[in-house]
Amino acid sequence: MTGQAVGEKIGTGPVRVVREVSGLADVQRDDVLVAAKTDPDWEPVMKRVAAIVTDQGGRTAHAAIVSRELGIPCIVGTGNGTQLLHDGKEVTVSCSEGSEGRVYAGRVPFEIERIDASTVPRTHTQVMLNVGDPSNALALAAIPNAGVGLARIEFIVTNYIGIHPMALVNHPKLNELQTVVDIAVRIGEEDPREYFIKRLSEGVGRIAAAFYPKPVIVRTSDFKTNEYARLIGGKQFEPVEENPMLGFRGASRYYDQRYAEGFALECAALLRVRRDMGLINVKVMIPFCRTVDEAKRVIDAMAANGLRQGEDGLEVYGMCELPANVVLAEEFLQLFDGYSIGSNDLTQLVLGIDRDSGTVAHLFDERNEAVRRMLAQVIKVARGLRKPIGICGQAPSDYPELAAWLVEQGITSLSLNPDAAIKTAHVIAEAEAKALLQTATAS
Repeated sequence: MTGQAVGEKIGTGPVRVVREVSGLADVQRDDVLVAAKTDPDWEPVMKRVAAIVTDQGGRTAHAAIVSRELGIPCIVGTGNGTQLLHDGKEVTVSCSEGSEGRVYAGRVPFEIERIDASTVPRTHTQVMLNVGDPSNALALAAIPNAGVGLARIEFIVTNYIGIHPMALVNHPKLNELQTVVDIAVRIGEEDPREYFIKRLSEGVGRIAAAFYPKPVIVRTSDFKTNEYARLIGGKQFEPVEENPMLGFRGASRYYDQRYAEGFALECAALLRVRRDMGLINVKVMIPFCRTVDEAKRVIDAMAANGLRQGEDGLEVYGMCELPANVVLAEEFLQLFDGYSIGSNDLTQLVLGIDRDSGTVAHLFDERNEAVRRMLAQVIKVARGLRKPIGICGQAPSDYPELAAWLVEQGITSLSLNPDAAIKTAHVIAEAEAKALLQTATAS
């Protein structure tokens, strides 16, 4: 069978079809996980499999994003993987043959080409990495890089904490007795707030220490309400939304009384990393900030929780992932120290495509001219203001030609999935050389 390939690796193993969450308990190390789709609370299991195959989703689906960060071969959008693949059947999942991923029967032999990291060219455009799993940080730091352009704390919350922040804030005064018991069993005698702060700070700290003194840009939580609801105690604190992708997410949560105390825990953890651990290479990035006023409110909320912009060199970046962030880039960049383009959400909102929908996934393309014009516009504004602007979305990892075009536009950095970093560094070097040659010829 075929689907969209994620990454460029190959994985082999016995099939394990999971139709319900309860089936995750049967997944063994080095199995090939087959499901309709994956969700954030599946990540602990996803870490140990040889490959992933899903019926639904495109390159920006949850399974795709997490698989690339974990370095696991993944094929999404097969349509019928859960029907045609059966438990125990040995298969080979290949993402190394172009944009189309293929599942072969049996264990197909393959060769591995190794590249000497010392041959990777140095570039003026910074090559950074997207990192989610703290346990992989030291290994990933060995890849030639200029730091971490995106550290997602959702991975840490899901894998190392597992409890909704507001449930910890309100424990043990919760409405559901079973939730109180579940949390008590998980945290033991530890203070509920300290349980969250300690684990989040340790996770972020491991990433920051692995890459020190290079910058590590940590994005504050960007769970959607349906994803937050799956954490222990989450259903008590999350509204049910028809379209969580466009709902109560990102910046809008941080100053809202429904989540403000949860955001305070995030700030406390980041403050501990910078102040107590001394890892001042950590920068903070705010996702899905809809208005300039909202940016001000979030920066004020951070300051109220001890994270003061400019103190000990703290820089606060904004995600550029809404058309409003492009149109009002000058106003936003008066507040933020820099921008990082989230091409997944920006493409979704420019083209009006739900990026979680498999039905219209074939129309989702960051190379669309409307998206490119948005990218060119915001890069030009940021450069005019002498503010750094990078990109941490999926696009440059998947499309080398887009990475080269972004370099031509003058982007400051590209934060790439680790499996694409070395290959894309060569593309960037070629694009820079081409630009220099054109400049020299023109002069």
